[in-house]
Amino acid sequence: MAPLDLQPTGSSPKVCFDPFTGILELSGDSYPENSFDFYTPVLSWLKEHLRETEALQVHFNIVYMNSSSIKCVLDILDLMEEAEAAGKKILINWYYDRENPRALDLAEEFAEDVGVPFHIIPVEG
Repeated sequence: MAPLDLQPTGSSPKVCFDPFTGILELSGDSYPENSFDFYTPVLSWLKEHLRETEALQVHFNIVYMNSSSIKCVLDILDLMEEAEAAGKKILINWYYDRENPRALDLAEEFAEDVGVPFHIIPVEG
């Protein structure tokens, strides 16, 4: 599978997949002018990758998300849940700033909405 490497901008996160580790990472802020335009290629890539693999880890380290980005992340989580139901091994690690209680609340909401292993991991700053 080909790597995925989208560099961050002032309003969009870094999206990186390393085919050797099987880890997809999303990090930074996510409030692009059109979240759906930004995330559509990521979702397409994920669908393709999930057809070709047996396992995937997704690491989220999103500092801030607007409401349309939250919807797009829910779409990603739905794909992960479908893959898990189809027998794929899926793991989600969600990193959040321990000094930001709203970030923890959001992570917990996401964890409740998805039926895959979902680890919420505090980080400093």
